[in-house]
Amino acid sequence: MSADHSVVAERLDNGVLLITLDSPRTRNALSGAMAAELSRLLSVADLDDATRVVVLTGAPPAFCSGADLSRGSSVFAPASDGFSACPLDPTPSRIRKPVIAAVNGHAIGIGLTITLHCDLRVMALDAKYGVVQVRRGAMPDAFSHWTLPRLVGLGAASDILLTGRIFDGHEALRVGLATRAVPADEVLRVALELADDIAVNTSPVSVALTKRLLWRSFESDRRTVGDAETEGHRHLFARPDAREGVDAFLESRRPNWTSSIPADWPDDLTT
Repeated sequence: MSADHSVVAERLDNGVLLITLDSPRTRNALSGAMAAELSRLLSVADLDDATRVVVLTGAPPAFCSGADLSRGSSVFAPASDGFSACPLDPTPSRIRKPVIAAVNGHAIGIGLTITLHCDLRVMALDAKYGVVQVRRGAMPDAFSHWTLPRLVGLGAASDILLTGRIFDGHEALRVGLATRAVPADEVLRVALELADDIAVNTSPVSVALTKRLLWRSFESDRRTVGDAETEGHRHLFARPDAREGVDAFLESRRPNWTSSIPADWPDDLTT
């Protein structure tokens, strides 16, 4: 499914799209070509009804060691006019499918900051994590000054971003960065189990609207969020999945969801 062999995509039978950063020689360091291909796959997944959940992982032993430093110090050469501090467009936070980061090994710099845009993070307990850019004469990227404080609070974010220090999965779990932290060889299994639960047991449009409201809540006040919840309920109650979910629960069976994000997305919400 992927045009770049350093990024491999596989759609599993349950509607989970597994995307793997697959450049183990460089510990999956994120090149420009890899970022472009990952962005393309996320864009396709957003509109693909066959994809219910995206799981993003790395070929062992690392998740992503950060920026590709194969060009040496020239990687931080003066930026061109088209430069962006975030190499992904869209980010995982901007697509309407849940994205789970299966952080199965070290995630450094951009390798960690891109996971901050995922909805859930399953992280390896003994892996090394850090946003180290201030130790390289650069600064944190990929909107991390916006995402990280909202995930772990200003104090913990300041500690991570201002020191550029390395920490492990135990600390990631303690400060709230990791949704779950398990041994490295269990990370992908746990992430896929979470993905399967979402893919089977939740309505596609219900999850998509919930995700969109969660991310927009960072920039919204209480009344705006409440109004959006009310409009979301009105929209969902008029669709078959609202009846199917209740019927499946009462009949103790697996639900048969029929909603489609492209077809059933509210007209007044942009993608």
